[in-house]
Amino acid sequence: MQEETARSAIDTFISAFNASEDGYVTGLLAQALTSDVVFWGPLGRSEGIEAVEQFVLDIRRHPAGAGTMVRCSEVDMPGEWARYQWVFTTPDGGPRLAGTDVVHLRRSLIDQIIVFAGEIKSGA
Repeated sequence: MQEETARSAIDTFISAFNASEDGYVTGLLAQALTSDVVFWGPLGRSEGIEAVEQFVLDIRRHPAGAGTMVRCSEVDMPGEWARYQWVFTTPDGGPRLAGTDVVHLRRSLIDQIIVFAGEIKSGA
C-alpha cells in the first residue's frame, strides 16, 4: 500500500515533465508535492513547488527540444523514503540523461527530492 502511494506521487511528478502544455505543470506538481518541498537538484538546494516548477520548465525547454521523462525502474521503498530510476530523452535521438531520485513522503506527498543525475564512476 505504501509503495503504491509513493508510485502514484512519483508518476504524477514525472508526468509534469511530459505535460502537453506548460500550464499543466503547476497542477501536476501540486498533486505530487507538498507546498514546502525541499529539492536537491543539479544546481543545489531549493524549496517550494515554485522552485521545482522552474526546474521542470527548464528541462521542458531543453535546447535539443522537448524531451520525454520516464520512470524506468520499480519504486523501492524502505520506510518513508523511496528511490527510482529515470531516463530523459530528447527528440530524434538527441541527448539522453539517466539518474536516480530519492524522495521522502509525508501524508502521501513528496516533501523531499534528491536528484542523482548520471552514472556513478568507478573508484578504481
